[in-house]
Amino acid sequence: MRSPGAPPHQRETERLFWIEIAKGSLPAAAAIAVGASQPVGQRWFHNAGGMPPFDLTPLSGRYLSFREREEIALLRAQGAGVRQIAREIGRDPSTVSRELRRNAATRGYTSEYRASVAQWKAELTAKRPKMAKLVTNPRLHALCPRTALRADQ
Repeated sequence: MRSPGAPPHQRETERLFWIEIAKGSLPAAAAIAVGASQPVGQRWFHNAGGMPPFDLTPLSGRYLSFREREEIALLRAQGAGVRQIAREIGRDPSTVSRELRRNAATRGYTSEYRASVAQWKAELTAKRPKMAKLVTNPRLHALCPRTALRADQ
């Protein structure tokens, strides 16, 4: 697994970007509207082939949020057990245990939990495993009006 490097844009920011695109905004304008830079917006648009790489509906409460992961990290650093953490954040102990096992930072042969690394790993596993059809199929790419607009700029 690659190192997370600099913290990525939150998935929520990218979701808002794609909502702006769906409203008819150009990638540069959509990126600025959600607080990202123009090059980042262009990269998101280009890498996804002009189609959102994930569902645009907000995430359900089923998945842990970054705020919950930060709370887990703080409580874990204070020496709290899995059951105590689960009570504090209002989740099932098995959810907390699974989170600590799956998304722990394993650098330096220790298993410490960091919220930013856990969020990065969770987002990495949530991505679509395949390229968008507009990227891989030239005939579809040619038919898409949004890509024709982009070529005119």
